[in-house]
Formats: sequence, C-alpha cells, structure tokens
Amino acid sequence: MSSLAQEAPGVRELLMGNEAIARGALEAGVQFVTGYPGTPSSEIVESLAKVANEAGIYVEWSTNEKVATEAAAAASFAGLRAFSAMKTAGINVALDFLSHLNYSGLGKNGGGLVAVVCDDPEGHSSGDEADSRWLASSEGIPLLEPDSPEEARDMTKWAFDLSEEFNGFFLVRSTTRISLSSGPVTLGKITVTGRKASFDTSQCISPYLARLHHSDVLERLDRVAKTFEKSSFNWYRGPQKPELIIVCSGVGTRYSLEAIESLGLGKSVGILKLGTLWPFPVKFVEKHLSKANRVLVVEEIDPFLETFVKKTAFESTVLTGDLKVYGKETGHLPRIGELSPDLVSKALAALFETEYVDRDAEYKQKAGDVAAKLLIDRGVTWCAGCPHRASFWSIKKALQKDGRDGFLTGDIGCYTLDVFPAGDKLTKALHAMGSGAGLATGFGHLSQFGSDQPVMAVCGDSTFFHASIPALLNAIHNKANMVMIVLDNRATAMTGFQSHPGTTFDAMGNTAPAIDVANLCQSLGCRVVITDPFEIKDTTEKIQQLLKEDGVKVLIMRRTCELVRMREEKKPPFTVWVDADKCRGEDCGFCTKSFKCPALPWDIETEKAIINKAVCSGCGVCVDICPFGAIVKQEAS
Repeated sequence: MSSLAQEAPGVRELLMGNEAIARGALEAGVQFVTGYPGTPSSEIVESLAKVANEAGIYVEWSTNEKVATEAAAAASFAGLRAFSAMKTAGINVALDFLSHLNYSGLGKNGGGLVAVVCDDPEGHSSGDEADSRWLASSEGIPLLEPDSPEEARDMTKWAFDLSEEFNGFFLVRSTTRISLSSGPVTLGKITVTGRKASFDTSQCISPYLARLHHSDVLERLDRVAKTFEKSSFNWYRGPQKPELIIVCSGVGTRYSLEAIESLGLGKSVGILKLGTLWPFPVKFVEKHLSKANRVLVVEEIDPFLETFVKKTAFESTVLTGDLKVYGKETGHLPRIGELSPDLVSKALAALFETEYVDRDAEYKQKAGDVAAKLLIDRGVTWCAGCPHRASFWSIKKALQKDGRDGFLTGDIGCYTLDVFPAGDKLTKALHAMGSGAGLATGFGHLSQFGSDQPVMAVCGDSTFFHASIPALLNAIHNKANMVMIVLDNRATAMTGFQSHPGTTFDAMGNTAPAIDVANLCQSLGCRVVITDPFEIKDTTEKIQQLLKEDGVKVLIMRRTCELVRMREEKKPPFTVWVDADKCRGEDCGFCTKSFKCPALPWDIETEKAIINKAVCSGCGVCVDICPFGAIVKQEAS
C-alpha cells in the first residue's frame, strides 16, 4: 500500500498482521506509541514510526518494555490515546509496572491505553514459547485475541474504546502466524482526536492501598465480562446439533475451519470461536456447549481455554455431566510447538475414528526429491563480515592462552549464534536480555569458594541499555571479578536495525543524541578498554590482560554491523582472494573448519579454500587468521 496512514475507507489492502494492528491503532486515533523491538512484534511500531510525521503522532523505541509501557501510560494519564507493543519475553519486563497499572487505572481523564503482546509458539526467535494469556488471568487484565489480520485491526481499534469505557488498559495477544502472515483488510476511517495533553494534578494515580484497588480490579472485570459476553468477536458456526464442537481462538480458528473442510465434517462439527479470552465468556460458552457432549479445544500454546472450558462445565447447572473435553491435556493436540491444519485434522480424525493421511507417499517422495535438489543444507551462522565472528575468535584465543578454563555468559542477540553449530560454544550460560551480566556478577564472587575460572559477560549495545546496566552497577558496587564485553555494532541488528540510546537517530528517523557506552562506564568508575574486533592480535592481547586483572572491567568491541556499513558505503573495504600455492588444503582447513565464514567455502576439485565473491564482504579478517598467509587482500578501488 502507498501508506499505512492513507485515508481510504472501504479500500481493501493486503496487510501483515502486525501492520493491521498498527492500522487499527491509527483508526482508533492513537497519538503516542512506544515499544521495544523483538520478533514477532517489531513491525507494529516500525509501521507506525514510518508514518509518524504524516499521521501527526509520536513514536519511540524505548530503552526496554517496562519504560515503554510507563511512557505510554503517562500519555494516557494526560488524556491521549496511547499504545505499546512487545513480544512475549518483553511482557515479563513490563509486568512489574503493568500489574500496578491494572490496580491504579488510568486516572480521572485517562485516554485509551492498549498493549499488544506477540507470543512466539515454537520459539522461532525466542528463548521460550511462554503463553501470555496466563498473565492476563492472574493479574486480572482484560484480554483479546484476533484470528486474522482483519480481526487484528478491528480488535485493536475496539480495545481503545474499551480502555476508555472501563478506565483501564487492555491487552491484545497475537501469535507468530497472525503477526507475520498477511491477509486482506478493509480499511476504515482514521480518527483524528485532536486531543491536547493535560494531566490533572488534583489526583495521584497509584495502586496503594493495594487491597482496595484489588476490589476495583475485580469489579471492573465483572463489568468487562458483561460486554465480552455480547461481543461479536465470539461466534458459533455449524449445525444446531453437532456431534462435536471445536472451541478455538487465534490462528486455531483458521486451522479448525480448514480441517473441517478437508475432512468433510461440516454437518458433524461446529466451531465456537472466542476472541474475548479474559474475563472468560462463561455464559456464552455454556450456551453453545449444550449443543453437544464432545468438545475439542484448539489453541496455541498452553491449554488455557481448555482449562476454563472444563471449569465452566464443572460449575454449570445447564451442561450435562457427561461432557467430554479433548485437547492438549488429553494428548489429542501437542502441548509444545505451533499448531497446524494437519494437527487439527489428525485430532478430529482420531475422535471420529477415521483415517487421515496428511500427504500420500508419492507426494512426500516428490517433495523430498525437490528439496534435496534445490535446498542448501547449512547451519545458522553469522553473516560474512560480521564483527561478532572476529570478536568470538579473539575471545576463544585469549581464553585458550589464559589456560584457566574461563568462559562466557550471554543473552539474546546476534551473538547468540555462538551456541549454534557454526559457533565455538564459548557461551556456557545463556538466558534473558541482560542475564549474561547478572550471571557474571555471581560467578565473579566464587573465588572464596575455590574457583579460579575467569568469567566474561557478553552483550550487544542495545541489550546493554535495555537490561545490562543494573547488573553492571551491582558488579561494581559489590566488587565482583568479571569482564563485561559490549559488542557495539551500532544497531539493534537482530531485529531489524532499530534505534536505541546509543544510536544517532530515533524511531522516526530524527537526529538524536547518542549515549556513549564507554563514557557511561567510565563515569561509573570501572576500567574501560575499547578495541576494534577486526584487529585480531590487538583484541586478543587486550582480553588476555583484562583476564589477569581484578575487579570489573568493560571491554567495548566497536565495529559497525556489516549490513549497516555496506548500506552506507556501498562497497567492500578490501578485495580478498586465496593464493592457491600457499593454501595447505586438507593439511590445514583452518579458515573453513575453524573460522567458518560463509564466504570461505571448500573447492572440491582443488581441495583448497576459495573466496566466494558473491558472499564476501571484503572485511579482510580471514587474512589475519590464516597461519600460512594464503589469504591476501588489497584495498578495493
């Protein structure tokens, strides 16, 4: 489409689910937008940032999700419609504030406040596949879940109205296949509220005293429940007397419709689709479950709906006692990973005792043959020219020379690839953002218990600002022995090069003051060393020296991400080639087996390394790691 902010009511556009969520926010009259990048949610804020000037809204990439929701809440307190987006890991960061916000409400003249969380079934780009719906139920947060991009737009828009009606923030949950798939969306009219921000200072918005506010939360949920019971986002489709009813939500709805069609069960199976998940629409569900005595619950990720369907049945005075509920807890659907139409079809086939084959043998054979011919089997690895490959090479060499069995602790970023097959697996503990530094503060106090292993924490520049600073402060104050390595590639590279406090631009592309990691760390009183990871010998020596010193040391490996550099400079710094006469081939294999740059493949005919010019970025690091000087470079013209 020409612009997400185009005023074109009735026009049909193909939108990604995340774009549809963003469009819904625009149509609702959003004015203030925040977030922290993370797949599968990144495109929501990115889409709004691109049209910020056109739409007259404010958009920022915040330091982390807690700050993002706090900033959005401030705008809401002042009467504006505000919005914040994050992935499933991010809501854990934000929850400390959000749980309090749910108690306090939005104040006297609060504008609508909507938060979107995108769960990641299968953990495609996450450290877990946690289900955010439980947080909504445990914290008493009203929750909506769309089943398509079209509904994502509609629900987001409605959530703002609900937020203002009930004076509390509302949560919209998406999952990977909704967020990142595309579908037709009919555009509505963009609302321009023209609201001026004004905070009423006669009030104090606070969750204290908690017990009194808890009762407010419960009373609000009771009122929201009445609205949810009548919502058009909940519907039943199918025969009046089905043999089985599928209760579903989100992408499970589309999979269920497809499964029923593929098995020809349209006259036997009904679908009870739920879009308002919490408070659970008990009366609506009870009414329709009375049509059958068998239920299959289709949902991602946990048996959340399954639990509350069973609770509804157990407490009901309408439903018969022989209602049987099938789903994840009965083994008809898996409790881990993503759903698919085939999984739903197999579950239905088992319940109707019919045979189901997802693909015939001939099709599988042909698909396997095509895949073998066309697909290249390669592991996940860093890009050619990535500074992280050089950084980890120097870290490995320094640890080997130190000889005390030292190791790395880490977190989430491109540098996580160290633990994959193409990496050297130097990182021995890998958890949440900032956890590498936090773990290192603990390991850095174990000398009194007999340990002499040096520990280094590694994090990216965006992660440093997001969650590593508190751990660094802790290490300095408590005199831990550790090296914090900040891989400063001047971008939030893993999720799409978004801005962070260390970049010179903000989410909307405006010039912004960059906070220098080195200056910040020096102001805290710890020793700071800066190195260029492409200078292998110098970097290795600096790491060796820091490992010998006591206290907290910060090593900043500063080199711009190759994808960013190439975009800016448009050409490689060096032309690189292999001198076949000097290459030792199988007697060495140092570059292809150890350094593992994808631009350094093995030539089967010559049995020597070669440079793949189509892939090579011209960084020239391989020249320094070749022990026989067989790789040569010269400055590119």
